[in-house]
Amino acid sequence: MSAPTLTESRSRVGRLLQSAREPLPRTADFKILWVLIIILNLFGLLMILSASSVTALYTYGSSWYQFRLQTVWFVLGCGAMFFMSRFPYEQLSRWMKPLLIATAGLMTAVLIPGLGVKVNGASRWLGWGPLRMQPSELAKLAVILYAADTLTRRVGQIRDWKAVMRPIALVLCGFAVLLLFQPNLGTTIILATIVLIMLFVGGVPVKPLVVFSGSLVSLATLLAFSASYRLRRLTAFVDPWADPLNRGFQTIQSQVGFANGGILGTGLGQGRAKWGFLPEAHTDFIYAIIGEEIGLLGSVLVIGLFLAFAFYGVRTVLRARDRFGMLLATGITTWILIQAFVNLGACVGRLPITGVPLPFVSAGGSSLIFTMAASGILLNIARQER
Repeated sequence: MSAPTLTESRSRVGRLLQSAREPLPRTADFKILWVLIIILNLFGLLMILSASSVTALYTYGSSWYQFRLQTVWFVLGCGAMFFMSRFPYEQLSRWMKPLLIATAGLMTAVLIPGLGVKVNGASRWLGWGPLRMQPSELAKLAVILYAADTLTRRVGQIRDWKAVMRPIALVLCGFAVLLLFQPNLGTTIILATIVLIMLFVGGVPVKPLVVFSGSLVSLATLLAFSASYRLRRLTAFVDPWADPLNRGFQTIQSQVGFANGGILGTGLGQGRAKWGFLPEAHTDFIYAIIGEEIGLLGSVLVIGLFLAFAFYGVRTVLRARDRFGMLLATGITTWILIQAFVNLGACVGRLPITGVPLPFVSAGGSSLIFTMAASGILLNIARQER
């Protein structure tokens, strides 16, 4: 069989979103994506100030501490986004192998006692004090680049699933092992989902994809039940009230925040969950603070912004001017949307807590910088669309 063309690969996504083919001015997608990213970031800064004000005053002596720190990360992230939006994305494949090696080295370093920073039993960071880096965020970008490059260079062998899936699967499994040693099952699942969707959009036959997906799901299930802390998280997700003061505490407090907020919210800065009741209020559970202080309207606004990002991200995929750009846009859009879905699902109690932040909104330096850098690549592809 002949290899699928770029148009055939795009048609898989196009059947899901036919409306995304409607014509717009050449630079419209670029501008709208840019505006959405900036709005999400500014909204996140506002909510970080509110969510962290109490704990920051108690811990650091200033209610503005986390806000100022996140503002610095935002400025650095804007710089990364601007640079990547202007850097020729076609040349990124040249840096793919060095990036993979460097990322693997950094992810190994976090496991070395004395180098890795351990927080809540997980060793996922390098650095000191507020200056920390989480290599797993860089791993997402590195794997996306590798998968896009492999699917582009081996397009003529796309029907030979071994020639295409095997190297990508090996890289994915290598990073998955390093992530599970941290341990970080949430990022592992997100990374696997990104790769599967890229393989699907890239034209890999459905049958081997189904087998590969089934293997990953089976392995994830086995891992979830093999460690006591993962099993506790699953049981807490199913019935948080079975252990309301321990395993189910975060889920219950998050839902209490949403309940207190109602439709219009308690008012910006007037929430009670951030007064020590909800752990990680300004990071993983910032959506619960949004739901409490701005209510259902604020919660729907956040979902609406991510849905708009999804729409224009898919438009960028469909209108990319080459196969490499199309696959990069697929991976980056999937990364941001899947991570948002997992975070929002955990906050409302519909998914297990995995410890992943809400893109652009949650506090966190390395997460924001690498997400902004990836967004710069997406903007670059949108700016040069067909």
